[in-house]
Amino acid sequence: MKFELLLTDKCFLILLIIGLIMTLASLRKRHIRMSFSIILHRPLAVSAGIVLLLFLTIGVLDSIHINSVQDGTDNAASLLDKILDPIGSTSEKTYSAPLALTLFVTETELVNGVAKQIYHRLNYIPQSVQTKADRDEVIKAVIIRALKYSLLLTLCCWLFVTLIKSATRSKIIFKLSLTGVSALITLAILIFVVLFSYWISRSFHLFGTGQIGQDIFYFSIKSIRTGLIIGLLTTLFMMPLALFLGIAAGYFGGIIDDIIQYIYTTLSSIPGVLLITASVLSLQTYIASHPEQFTTLAQSADARLLALCLILGVTSWTSLCRLLRAETLKLREVDFVIAARAQGSNWFTIIRKHLLPNVMHIVVITLVLDFSFLVMAEAVLSYVGVGVSPMTISWGNMINGARLELARDPLVWWPMFAAFLLMFLLVLAINLFADAVRDAFDPHQSHL
Repeated sequence: MKFELLLTDKCFLILLIIGLIMTLASLRKRHIRMSFSIILHRPLAVSAGIVLLLFLTIGVLDSIHINSVQDGTDNAASLLDKILDPIGSTSEKTYSAPLALTLFVTETELVNGVAKQIYHRLNYIPQSVQTKADRDEVIKAVIIRALKYSLLLTLCCWLFVTLIKSATRSKIIFKLSLTGVSALITLAILIFVVLFSYWISRSFHLFGTGQIGQDIFYFSIKSIRTGLIIGLLTTLFMMPLALFLGIAAGYFGGIIDDIIQYIYTTLSSIPGVLLITASVLSLQTYIASHPEQFTTLAQSADARLLALCLILGVTSWTSLCRLLRAETLKLREVDFVIAARAQGSNWFTIIRKHLLPNVMHIVVITLVLDFSFLVMAEAVLSYVGVGVSPMTISWGNMINGARLELARDPLVWWPMFAAFLLMFLLVLAINLFADAVRDAFDPHQSHL
């Protein structure tokens, strides 16, 4: 047994570690602490941040793979797979509704020589559950158990924070602010949802099953990693281009500004979907012609996911570059930049010490706002068939596979609903958090 990381896993984990280190290091500056204080005094922002932490935790668990040898074959599974097991390795014949005991469709079976339409029992359901009354009792017991544990864990978190306050302020503060109440309520709800969904998935298919019998709850949770990688790695590819070219165009001007403007104007004039489609098809051709470089389906799917992040980054940096160019044109004429130039500071020092810190609020705001767009872009691109590989579990592939089922009678709605629900929660949390980030880091929007 050994740990095994794909290329996207390494990039994702390294990016999170670098981001955490940079955040902790920036807290040494007073104005950064004041900006974070604004965020921490926003109840919606704190609640959204807790939700984002849950999604990031799931993404990290799904990015650490363990390769174990069983029966002479290599079986690579993530820590999330180990936690959710066995719902990832079990399947039914076909569709089943959420929390159902039988298949969604009937099958013909001979009973005493007579052909009858029968709803076959699901293989995953425990033998102790035979009727709907038994199922309801199990669900009721799980709800009560999850409610007790969520309240207990939330109380423990509140006591822990209270003890920290008593140690730092020499007195215990039992009063909670509106932000604290919002955080505790959000934490209690999330703990309840996590515990309930995990425990109920031990006995039932929470979101039902798909066309080939796969557990929809398992696929929805596994898609979180794909959405996070699309959002984070794309920003990793687009930020250096936008930051360097935008500041260079605004500060130097002249022919450098003309060349950079020509580059991003030309790139913006190319339809993004056509560029992505051509790039994905070229990558598919390369993978097919070089099988020795991609020995497994997981490696080829991972390469396509990484390439999609690169392509989206190359096509998404132009808008941020325009904003940075415009801001730099304004900043290069302010007094402190002119004074630095008069004192003999070179261009690298001026950009590093004076221009870069004063445009970072635009970078932070734009990247956070673009994150939600990129998560939805993956779903749209996978829906039209030019996104991630069909072997990659993603919300876009789930929606693409479920779109035809909306026309059948009776309606199969749960695959689409599950993908929409989790994607909606992630995008909503990002947008709410982005509003607080905008108010905190944009000097023109700050309320301090």
